[in-house]
Formats: sequence, C-alpha cells, structure tokens
Amino acid sequence: MWSHDGILCFCDTLKNAVRLTFPKGAQMKDPHKLLNTRLDSKTVRAIDFHEGDTINEAALQALILEAVGLNKSQANEPSFYESPHLS
Repeated sequence: MWSHDGILCFCDTLKNAVRLTFPKGAQMKDPHKLLNTRLDSKTVRAIDFHEGDTINEAALQALILEAVGLNKSQANEPSFYESPHLS
C-alpha cells in the first residue's frame, strides 16, 4: 500500500496479473486509459498488469500524482464521523 494524506493505491497479486487498485479511482482522470478493471465500481478503479505488458511509466506517474492531488484536496474535509450530519 502507498499513501500520502490517505491511501493512494495498493497492490494485489492475482493468478495471472498484478493489480494496482486506486480507492478513489472513479474520481480520477485517465486520459491514457491505464485503468482497465473494476470499471463498474462507483469508487474504485484498478490496473491489471500482465506478464509482458509494456508500462507507460509517465502515464502511471501522472495517475499516481493525481491520486496525491485528490488526497490533498480532501485532506481538510471533515470525515463522515466529524461531519454535522451526526450532530
């Protein structure tokens, strides 16, 4: 798991792939179409890397930096449990 002001992404090993999952992936722009799985989720998006895949490192770095930006922009927002909805 990698984090910066919250979870950025985490990695799972699958039978035929390595999956990099972004918990806030549905909020992220993906102009290079790296996110290729969990596309039906309302929040999460992921990338499955298969043996022999070519990785667009610049696009992956941009995606990770966008995740950092999302976490930073939401870092000052109160959590659900701190929100006035529970008052």
